[in-house]
Amino acid sequence: MVSPFRAARLSLGARAAYISPMPQDFWNTRYAAAGFAYGLSPNRFLAARATLLPPGGTVLLPADGEGRNAVFLAKQGFAVTAFDRSEVGMAKARALAEDNGVSIDAQAVDAMDFDYAPGRYDAVALIFAHLPPPVRRFVHAKAVEALKPGGLILLQAFRPEQLGRSSGGPKDPTMLYDAAMLRDDFAACARVEFLEETVEPLDEGPSHQGEGALVSLIARR
Repeated sequence: MVSPFRAARLSLGARAAYISPMPQDFWNTRYAAAGFAYGLSPNRFLAARATLLPPGGTVLLPADGEGRNAVFLAKQGFAVTAFDRSEVGMAKARALAEDNGVSIDAQAVDAMDFDYAPGRYDAVALIFAHLPPPVRRFVHAKAVEALKPGGLILLQAFRPEQLGRSSGGPKDPTMLYDAAMLRDDFAACARVEFLEETVEPLDEGPSHQGEGALVSLIARR
C-alpha cells in the first residue's frame, strides 16, 4: 500500500518533471488517421490473461489509445474504464464499443489527472503505457492503490533492446522498461507473480509490426 505522504510526494515530483516527448497533438494526429493504429484485436498478453480476472470484474486501462483492449474486455463481460490523453483516441474507443454492442467508460484525461480511486478495480492493465520515469513511478504506484485487495496488475511494454527495431515503441530510452525496473516499481506494494523478458513477433495494426523486445508482468496486491 502506498502511503498518502509518499503518493503526494510522487505526484509533486512527477508533475514537476513531466515534459512529454510525445505531446497530445502527436497522439491526436496518429489516431485521426484512417483505420486503427494498433489494430482492432486485443493485445495477446492481455487476452491470454483475461481468464485470471473475476467474472464481471472491474478493469482500468490507462493509455488505451483507440480502445481495442477496452472493447475486448467489455465483450468478455467486464466493467471497463479506459483513459488516454488523446480526445481523438477516446472518441474512436467509444465508437468502437458502440459498434460492438458494449459500453465502456472512456475518458480523455492525462495520466497525472485521472481519479485513481483507492480499491475500485479488480485489475489494472498497462499495455504499452510508456511514460517518463517520474510519471511512470507515480502511475504504477497509483495503479496498485486503485486495486481491490487481491487485484491484479497486467503489464506489457517494450524494453531498451527495442531501440533500433521498426516494430514500434518510444525512441526515448528513458521511456522503455525492463524487468529490474518493474520489479522495483511494484515490489513494495504488490506481489510479483510473473515477470519475463522476451522477443516476440508483433502483429497489432500498422504501428506494431515485426519482432518486439518485450517485458511482461503480473503482480497482485
